[in-house]
Amino acid sequence: MSPGSVLPPAGYHLQEQIGFILRKAHQRHVAIFAAHIGDLTPPQFAALAKLHDVGETSQNQLGALIAMDAATVKGVIDRLHARGLVQLAKHEADKRRLMVRLTDEGQRVVQELVPLAQTITEETLSPLSARDAAALLELLAKIS
Repeated sequence: MSPGSVLPPAGYHLQEQIGFILRKAHQRHVAIFAAHIGDLTPPQFAALAKLHDVGETSQNQLGALIAMDAATVKGVIDRLHARGLVQLAKHEADKRRLMVRLTDEGQRVVQELVPLAQTITEETLSPLSARDAAALLELLAKIS
C-alpha cells in the first residue's frame, strides 16, 4: 500500500456487505430473465406488466409505480413504443402529461410472458426453501 492509504476497518469483508450480496443476487436474476425472455429487459417487462395491471396511466405515474426515475422510464417507454407495445397520447386536460397504455400487441405479449415471469421468479429463488424465499421477500420489502 502506498503511504497515506487507509486500510478498510478490521472485520470488513466486501462479500458480506448488503450491496455486494444484492448485486450478485440481481445479476443472477437478470441472467435467468435473459435466458427466458431475451427480447425484453426486466424494466421493459415491469412497465408492460404494470400497465396491464393499472391500465392507461401517465408516464410519470408509471415510473413511480415501477420504481424508475423519469429519465429511465422515458427511455423504457420510448423503446416499447418503437416496438408497437405501448401507445402514447397527450392528456386531454393537461397537454404536458404523456399518457401510456398497452396496444393489443402489448396485451398479447404480457399475457404470453407472465407465466415465464413466474418461472423466472421460481428459478431465481430455487436455492431457497419455500419458507426462506418468503422470508427473504418479506425482509427485502421492509428495506425497499
